Amino acid sequence: MPPKAKAAAKAATPDPKATPEATPETVGERSKQRFYQTNPVQKRFEEVGFPGLTPAEKKTYAHANLILPVANRLVSLSNKSDREYWKHVAKEGLPCRRLSKHGYRWGEDKHGRDIGTYRLDELKKRTLSQARLTALDVLHRQFLTRREAARSEGGEISPEEVDEEKNRRKEMAELKRELYGEIPGPLASDPEWDDVAPIPQTEPEDALAKIAYPDEYAEAVSYLRAVMAAEEYSPRCLRLTERVIAMNPAHYTVWLYRFKIVSALSLPVLDEIQWLNGVALNNLKNYQIWHHRQLLLDHHFAATLSADPEAAKQFAKSETDFISRILAEDTKNYHVWSYRQYLVTKLNYWSPFELATTQSMIEDDLRNNSAWSHRFFIVFSNPSVSTPGSAPTEHDPKIPDAIIDREAEYAKEKILLAPQNQSAWHYLRGVLVKGGRGLETVSDFAEQFFSDLGGQGESVRSSHALDLMSEVYHKQGDVEKARLCLQRLSDKWDPVREGYWKYRLAELK
Repeated sequence: MPPKAKAAAKAATPDPKATPEATPETVGERSKQRFYQTNPVQKRFEEVGFPGLTPAEKKTYAHANLILPVANRLVSLSNKSDREYWKHVAKEGLPCRRLSKHGYRWGEDKHGRDIGTYRLDELKKRTLSQARLTALDVLHRQFLTRREAARSEGGEISPEEVDEEKNRRKEMAELKRELYGEIPGPLASDPEWDDVAPIPQTEPEDALAKIAYPDEYAEAVSYLRAVMAAEEYSPRCLRLTERVIAMNPAHYTVWLYRFKIVSALSLPVLDEIQWLNGVALNNLKNYQIWHHRQLLLDHHFAATLSADPEAAKQFAKSETDFISRILAEDTKNYHVWSYRQYLVTKLNYWSPFELATTQSMIEDDLRNNSAWSHRFFIVFSNPSVSTPGSAPTEHDPKIPDAIIDREAEYAKEKILLAPQNQSAWHYLRGVLVKGGRGLETVSDFAEQFFSDLGGQGESVRSSHALDLMSEVYHKQGDVEKARLCLQRLSDKWDPVREGYWKYRLAELK
C-alpha cells in the first residue's frame, strides 16, 4: 500500500487523547457515544456527507462498513483479497464489532418515561431489579415442577415451601409493579389458586359504557365465576366469597353461592351468623345480608331448631338482641323489620318482649311507622288470638274485644301527644277494621281536633282528623259537612295534596 495512503489512514483515525469525550450522563447519551466509537468516521459522514470526506476517511468508512458483510460471507473475496482486507482492518484498528443501529429506542417505563433518559445509576437499579425478577421466576417454576411431581405421586408439597412460594410471589408482584406497572392480584400470587383458570368479565367492544372494575375486584370475581361454574364448595371458596363481599356487599350472586357452601359443608350456622353480624353492622342498608340470614334461619330450623324448642327460644332471643342493636343505629330499617317479622313467624316467637319492644320504640319516636307496623303485626297476626291467613285490612272476628279496646286506646293516647302524627291515625284505623268497628265509633274523639270549620275562628290541630270525619259525615249522609272537610284540607290544611282532595271532592255523591 502506498506510504501516502498509510499516512492518510492514520490521520483519519483521531487521537483519543487529543479530543477527550465527555462522560455520558444518560443511557441515551452513552448509547450514542458507543455508536460513534464503533462506527469510525460516522459522525463526519452525518455532518458533511460522503463527498465531504477526505480520501482517507472515505477508505476507512468503506472498510468499516464492509467488516460485517465480509465476516458473514455476504461479500465474496478471493483468498488473497480476503487476507489483505483483514490485514488492513487490523492495521487500521477498525472495530470488528459495532453498533449497527443509530438512535436505539430503549422503550418506556410504566410512567411512559423514555428509558433512554434514565441516568446511568437509575438504569443499573432497574437492571438489578429485572435480574432479581428473573431469578425469582426460575425459583417459581421450580416450585411448580416440584409440586406437580409430588401430586403425581399422591402427595403434597410441604407447607413451608408453600409459604416460601407465597412470599416469593409477593416479591415478584412488587417487582412487576415497580418495573412494568403490572398489578398481579393476590389470588394470582397465591399457590392455592394455581389450579383455577379465572373467567374474566367480557363486554362487547362497542359497549356504550364499560364498567371500570378495580383490578383486585375484577380478579376476585373472575375466580368466583370459575369455581361457581365448576360447582366447587370448599373452604377456599368460602374465603373467596368473603373477599368479594368485603369489596361489594350488594353482590347478590355471591351471597347465594356462599349459602350453598355453608349448606354443602354443613358448617355451623351460629358461626356463620357471628361473621354475618359484623358485616351487617358495617352495611346497615344492605338487603342481601338479611336474605342470607333468612336462608340460614330456614336451614338451622330444619336441621336443629324444629326439634329443640329451647334452642329455638335461645336463638330467637339472640337474634332479637342483635336486631335491637341494628335498630338502635337505624330505627326504620325496612330489611331488618321484615326479617324480624319472619323470625317471629318461623320460630313462633309471639312473646310479650316483642310487644314491649315496639312500645319502647314508639315512646322514643311517635312517628316511627316501622315500630307501629310491627306492633300491628305482633298483635293481630298472633295465631293464638287471630285467624290464620286473615289479611291486615279485613275484619277478624276471632280477635277479642279486649285487645281491640286496648289497642284503640293506645293509639288515641299517642294521637293526643302528637295530633298530626299520621302513623298513630293509621294504626287506629287498622284496629277498627280488625275489630269490625266503623269510623263513627271514634267520631267524638276525632272532632276534638278541629272547631268552627269554615268560620272566622277556625282551628285545626290535625288534618288526619278532618280526613277521618269527612268519611264519617259522608257515611252518615251529611255530604255538605264532608265536602267542607275536604275543601278546607285542599285550601288550607293540606294543600300539598290538593289534587288528591279535589279527587275526593269529585267522588262525593
